[in-house]
Order: sequence, then C-alpha cells, then structure tokens
Amino acid sequence: MISVLMLTYNRENMVSRAIESILNQTYKDFEFVIVDNGSTDNSGKIADEYAEKDNRIHVIHRSRGSISAGRNTALDEAKGDHITFIDDDDWTEPDYLEFLLSLMVENDADISICGAADRSFDEKCIMTAEQALIELMWRKKYNVAFPAKMFRKELWENMRFPENIHFDDIALMYRIMAYADRVAYHGSPKYTFYRHDSNNSAWTTNHSLLDEKTLDEYLGCYRTRTEWLSERFPNSAAAFRYFEWSFMISMVEKINRYDLHDCEKQLDYMISVLKDHRDDFLNCPEILDFEKEWLNKFLTV
Repeated sequence: MISVLMLTYNRENMVSRAIESILNQTYKDFEFVIVDNGSTDNSGKIADEYAEKDNRIHVIHRSRGSISAGRNTALDEAKGDHITFIDDDDWTEPDYLEFLLSLMVENDADISICGAADRSFDEKCIMTAEQALIELMWRKKYNVAFPAKMFRKELWENMRFPENIHFDDIALMYRIMAYADRVAYHGSPKYTFYRHDSNNSAWTTNHSLLDEKTLDEYLGCYRTRTEWLSERFPNSAAAFRYFEWSFMISMVEKINRYDLHDCEKQLDYMISVLKDHRDDFLNCPEILDFEKEWLNKFLTV
C-alpha cells in the first residue's frame, strides 16, 4: 500500500484539484493523509467533505505550524510501505502512483522519480545514491522537491523534516537520497508543479523575491550539505564543492541584476568565499562558460 501525504493551508481554491487528482488514480490501494495546517479558510472543511465520501482519506486538523511540522504529522500517521507527496496547489496524472510504484518495484529501487510538466525527458536512469545526488544538484531532470518521487518507508525510520527552517526540502532531500541503495528515474511527466508567487519556493522562479533570510538559510544548508556529503562520498567531494560555489556565483549575479540591497551582507560573504577558491572553482571540470564569465565580471582579483 502507498501513503500519499499532503499538507494544506488556505488553498480553498486549489485543494480540490489536488485531492481529485489522487482519488482518480488508476492504482487504488492507497491511503491519503491530509494535514490541515491551521487553515483559516475552507481548505480543511473541503478535505473533510472528501473524507466523508472516500474512506481512504484521513484528515488531521492541527494548529498553525511550519510546513515541516505539518509534514512530520503526516509522516507519523503514514502506514503504507511506500511514501509519496503532493502539494495542495499541484496535481498529478491518473497513473502517477502506478507509474512510480512500477518503476520502483521493477528496478528494486528505494526511490523512484518521474518527470514533471516542466521537466519532461524521454529517458530512464537507474542510479546509485552517489550518481542520483550529482544529478539532483544539476537540477535538470529533477530537483529537491519531495513530490514527483516515491520512497520506501524504511528510509524514513530515522528521518523527519527539520522544523527550525523554512525550506526543509534543501535540508533533507540529499540525506534521504544518500541512504538509498538504488534510485530509479524515468522522465515521463506525471506531476504538475503549479508555479505562482505564493509558493513557498516562489523566489526560485521570480528572483526579485530573494531576501537575506532566504539566502542565509540556503547558504547554511548548502555549507552543511557539502560537508556531510563529502564525508559520506569522498570520491565526489570536489563535485559537491563545485555545486556550492556554483550556487554562490549564481546568487551574486542575481543580487547584482535585481539590485537587491537587502542582500549586501550575503553578497560580501559569497564574493569573499569565491575569491578564496577562485582557482579551484575555475579548474572544476563541471564549471560552465557563463560561470567563468560571471567570475570575471563580479570578482576583482
């Protein structure tokens, strides 16, 4: 059985679409755990109405808390052998569950990943954890979001979302993936991420929304990620360092392009780090041409 987990908060105009996309699945043997994270609109009531009609739905109402705390509430309730997520503003194709489960079982994988409407590839990859992590950091085929993936429940036995940060996916996904023996990916689009300015990660598509708090959290998470993964996978330590520097030069460019004065402290920090590691960064085999151009443009020797 599959546990489908969803957190909802004040999405009364969108949540029905997400719920119905799960109820209309070709694979029927699932439970649907919906956590109402203290909604002040009708989101929780809408979830309750669906639960009255379908006993696979279990709605939990809790006082307002962080996204991480709400997700952990859902994880604590989950009883399925496999875990997958949907966000309350997104939707899935009718064979989403069937596709991910088949991909996992047929390839004896601990994690399966499908494509999304904005990341669709006619390609299949069976990867080790180390290979899957490198692919994760390129962010081309898939990213750190928990939807569009299915996990064996065993991976979650000692894992929960960190509740002291805002962007829990960047802090947890790499750790979950690191414990997988095998990761199966097929880029057929079975999930749609609905992009809008009230998304938790809206700044990643509208960079003018970037602020110092967000950037501080990302920089801290990426520093921890590099150290943790380098210790676990020392053969890929250089690549992990590259991806941290790549993020920094990308943020330097965006702060300059959008003239984000609130991020000047973070800008000074990133420029200092990049200056210290300029030669190492330039010699990374992964470095892209535009990153070299940005280094020359924004860093003075």
